[in-house]
Amino acid sequence: MIDLKLLVNDFNAVVEKLSKRNIEATLLETLRQSSLNYKQKKIALEELQAEQNAKTKLFAKYKQEGGDINALKIECDGLKTKIDLYAKELEVWENQLQELTHNIPNIPDSKTPFGKDESDNVELKKVLEIPQFDFKPKEHWELAEQNGWIDFERGVKLAKSRFSVFMGMGAKLERALINYMLDFNSARGFSEVGTPVIANAQTLFGTGQLPKFEEDLFKISDFKDEESGKGHALYLIPTAEATLTNLYSDEILKEDMLPVMLTAYTPCFRKEAGSAGRDTRGIIRQHQFDKVELVALTMPQDSDMMQERMIACASELLVSLGLPHRLVQLCGGDLGFSASNTVDIEVWLPGQNCYREISSISNTRDFQARRAKIRYKDSNKKNVLVHTLNGSSLAVGRTLVAIMENYQNADGSINIPPVLEPYLR
Repeated sequence: MIDLKLLVNDFNAVVEKLSKRNIEATLLETLRQSSLNYKQKKIALEELQAEQNAKTKLFAKYKQEGGDINALKIECDGLKTKIDLYAKELEVWENQLQELTHNIPNIPDSKTPFGKDESDNVELKKVLEIPQFDFKPKEHWELAEQNGWIDFERGVKLAKSRFSVFMGMGAKLERALINYMLDFNSARGFSEVGTPVIANAQTLFGTGQLPKFEEDLFKISDFKDEESGKGHALYLIPTAEATLTNLYSDEILKEDMLPVMLTAYTPCFRKEAGSAGRDTRGIIRQHQFDKVELVALTMPQDSDMMQERMIACASELLVSLGLPHRLVQLCGGDLGFSASNTVDIEVWLPGQNCYREISSISNTRDFQARRAKIRYKDSNKKNVLVHTLNGSSLAVGRTLVAIMENYQNADGSINIPPVLEPYLR
């Protein structure tokens, strides 16, 4: 969530930085004015409440020393009416302020270049040479059908379009990849965690999926709480980033707990709203997919170093699998809502003859921590917002796609990366 103090105190700088995201200055001015109005109303209300408290204390004195208690009562009743009116006005201003604030994206940092869309992203480097074939490489969906690894039609029968069934070696390789990724990340200091794949609205608000992206979520409506009997909405998670980060929501951590470094496997669920007609063949863009996630919580001064560590972890994982890829710095127009800067890792797909995203490593600075109220107590006993980072390590289905296309033979058979062989025994 955007820092309103920063917006008010350094308005022009915030406007300039958010121009990378094409956020209009008029919207930010509306937010700034709403913040100032809310603050003024709150101060006025607090002054009235202080006056009411002072006058209330006079009742005992008037009884002892004499005084016009009736007149005092009329004054207090008038103050109460005024306080109730101010409180209602303050609630209106607060709701307006929250609605605006919750939908403003994070401020891009200096690493994020200007740009309108993905065509303006900046390639940082390529890793490994792309393979050369003496035949025309097939796309993954052709290879999957030929080898019986994925049944697309039965996935549709069981659910709907963009759901698939992994069969035989396809299912075994998916499981092998998940276990290999978790072991790989654990060996690099990320503690393995298992979280629910259902989350409440507050959890998804904390990492920025709500309220702005509700249409992209699978919602379980009117779920009744067993203890309170009240109904509330739950959601299938779009990424383990939400649950891993919010493990520490509304908490004040000890400084020596940081950095917190976590990894988890979960199935993920997205409606892919607005993506009709894109990647209709195969498993590049599914409603349900498996992913191994990396999440870190750090002190502010350490988050840049942690991002580099997470990028290296995901890149080295691809190197170990023998998969060529490149690192790309996202421009402001392609940046995710909660990210301050993001480095995408794109894997080479010979069948498509292009690089495709397989991981995004983002530093959200204190944006998510402000929404989720995650702090730590520093050496001066001051409560400070942590920095949160997240990244895929990796999207399992897309990793399987990359293996199929990069390890294919002329007859359509597929070799297995040597590092995965122990996980298939």
